[in-house]
Amino acid sequence: MSFSEKQKQVLRFPHTGYDALICDGAVRSGKTSVMSLSFFLWAMAKFNGCSFAFCGKSVGAVERNLVTPLLSIGYLRDHFSIRYHRGDHVIAARRGDRENRFYLFGGKDESSAALIQGVTLAGVLLDEVALMPRSFVEQALARCSVSGSKLWFNCNPEGPEHWFRKEWILKAPQHNALHLHFVMEDNPSLDEATRERYRTMYTGVFYERYVLGRWVMSEGLVYDSFDPTANSYDAAPPSLHFSGVRTVSCDYGTANPTVFLDLYDYDGTVYVDREYRWDSREEHRQKTDEEYADDLEAFVGKDPCAVIVDPSAASFIAALRRRGVYVIAADNDVLDGIRRTSTLFSRKKLLINRSCTGLLGELGGYLWDEKAARHGEDRPLKERDHGPDALRYFVNSLPDWRFA
Repeated sequence: MSFSEKQKQVLRFPHTGYDALICDGAVRSGKTSVMSLSFFLWAMAKFNGCSFAFCGKSVGAVERNLVTPLLSIGYLRDHFSIRYHRGDHVIAARRGDRENRFYLFGGKDESSAALIQGVTLAGVLLDEVALMPRSFVEQALARCSVSGSKLWFNCNPEGPEHWFRKEWILKAPQHNALHLHFVMEDNPSLDEATRERYRTMYTGVFYERYVLGRWVMSEGLVYDSFDPTANSYDAAPPSLHFSGVRTVSCDYGTANPTVFLDLYDYDGTVYVDREYRWDSREEHRQKTDEEYADDLEAFVGKDPCAVIVDPSAASFIAALRRRGVYVIAADNDVLDGIRRTSTLFSRKKLLINRSCTGLLGELGGYLWDEKAARHGEDRPLKERDHGPDALRYFVNSLPDWRFA
């Protein structure tokens, strides 16, 4: 196993006088893997009978990003007895008469802070700390009361007003923290072809953050990679409706518009072939759930398919299921969905029929909320977003390998 100079600094960190380590920068830059290894080796060398925490956006993310790669390292398997108790989300590690426990925590929302209360820690590693609520992070740090404990942070950049950048990165000397900024060239396992592939995955603000590793503000068009000409079509491929995998995706509204999109996943490309739209304000009449269910059945026609619906539309989902419609609750992760959709637009793997004038018009005016960005939040304006929301629900249903 070879390490870059930046990664060697992470391995040397436990032997410095710093109390905290902050690693930020580009995706696939090698910061997470070496940090989890250094954290584990430090804990096992310095402490005995202590508790530590691996924290991420969710326990599943911790397992995927930290635990699985860590347990696959041959050196650790050869020199330590390591058992992961999945049901309790805890790793028990032993070498000789020295034994420690590593607990897994997910910092999904404000309520997550209660999960980590009461435990006494000798160290905490916060993976993707910029995605966690501040209350959870501060509660985790407060649990590190064992003498000699250290704090370990890593993240990809967000907006320049993000609280973690302002309170920790810009104030690293005040926290006696070592700040290391990573770029993809700091990961010796990536060849140039792989780095170039990652450079083509992102555009706009996501390119600035995930490829260049910059803390930049989200502003302007959300989908600046969308080309009204290159990302649209008039005539579908002849076999689209026979060979493509069909899905209908819905953004449901009562006072706001309701939108259905008829999508086909065909030969590696997503085609938005038709749309339905009912704007109760323009039509001066609201429809009931049953009326929308009638409209959706008519829209789907004689060839049934899966229907993706925002899970908050509980009454509409119930109306559809009573009719035997196969409903999938949408993954409503906004930022990840926007990133994924941007990737498909930039690769010309997402095409929209020019007859879908409502969706095309909304994409051209779908903007970041600059007021929210000035307060450190990334979110699009809640205006003219109904078609883009329905599109994002579908894109979030695609497997991760489609965006690699």
